[in-house]
Amino acid sequence: MDRSAPSPNDGAPVLDVRGLTTEIASRQGVLRPVDDVGFSLHAGEVMGLVGESGCGKSMTAYSLIGLLDPPARIVAGSVRLRGQELVGADEETLRQVRGNRVAMIFQDPMMTLNPVLRIDTQMIEAILAHRPMPHEQARTLCRQALERVGIASAEQRLRSYPHQFSGGMRQRVAIAIALLNQPDLIICDEPTTALDVTIQSQILHEMQGLCEETGTALLWITHDLSVVAGLADRMCVMYAGRVVELGTTSRVLTRPRHPYTRALLASAPARHARGQVLSQIGGQPPSLARLPPGCAFAPRCERAGADCAQLPVLRRVVEGEVRCHRPVGEDAVVRGGAEHP
Repeated sequence: MDRSAPSPNDGAPVLDVRGLTTEIASRQGVLRPVDDVGFSLHAGEVMGLVGESGCGKSMTAYSLIGLLDPPARIVAGSVRLRGQELVGADEETLRQVRGNRVAMIFQDPMMTLNPVLRIDTQMIEAILAHRPMPHEQARTLCRQALERVGIASAEQRLRSYPHQFSGGMRQRVAIAIALLNQPDLIICDEPTTALDVTIQSQILHEMQGLCEETGTALLWITHDLSVVAGLADRMCVMYAGRVVELGTTSRVLTRPRHPYTRALLASAPARHARGQVLSQIGGQPPSLARLPPGCAFAPRCERAGADCAQLPVLRRVVEGEVRCHRPVGEDAVVRGGAEHP
């Protein structure tokens, strides 16, 4: 199959997610950490998936590629990778997709790296699992991948063990492994959270450049809005397992439509003068076992009204979508294909 990179505007998305719903049976009842999630992602595009801890970001990522352990299971929805349906696919199909057409980079690189195997052993195995080729050819690809992510003396470092790398360098190795098979999509689950700011900036810059160069789509999961602001083309905001706002990064950051998004941005330290008390979102995120009826954010929302007792659906707004009965800037809501004040 030709996996040459089309432009982000070629029409068909690399990833198309619709109505994705994941349930977990627990003693507290049936939980839905992913509830009716939907978005699309095109070649070369970077999307930031943001929200508070526990909002369902990571569970969404695991659901996309079938990395769910019982009792978690997908109960509804569709995940299409270049038109191929992944929901309901057998384990062998998913194994061929993971690490080949879709790669995942975790917050802790040691979730990717085996501590007792040399780097070359692990990287070569990642290639040969999906593409039969001579051992030396695979080794050459590994060396080139390390060089691409900025690791000097790549041939020598291939013979190293993970413990001989710093945290930032181990994360670069994990990124190199993700790039080995030229995937259509890379999912990054807060991969720079544990790194210092300088290393974080370098890795973000390299990932952005690699997506532009290879046409790989990137889904970046984070709670750090500053990372999304400098990296993502579009952003998807989650709350209590649901997408509450989706749009271009510039629009969402400057003209948020959902009250939660606005409150989240207002609580960012960068928006406060030195010495000023930080804004806070009142209340606590709801337990998935005790979600309020209707809008899950309503108990913490200053704009909540009687209509918020009914669950809102995603509505189209200028440059995106919002799940709210009373979005900020009502004049921007689009109803029936035309804008109304």
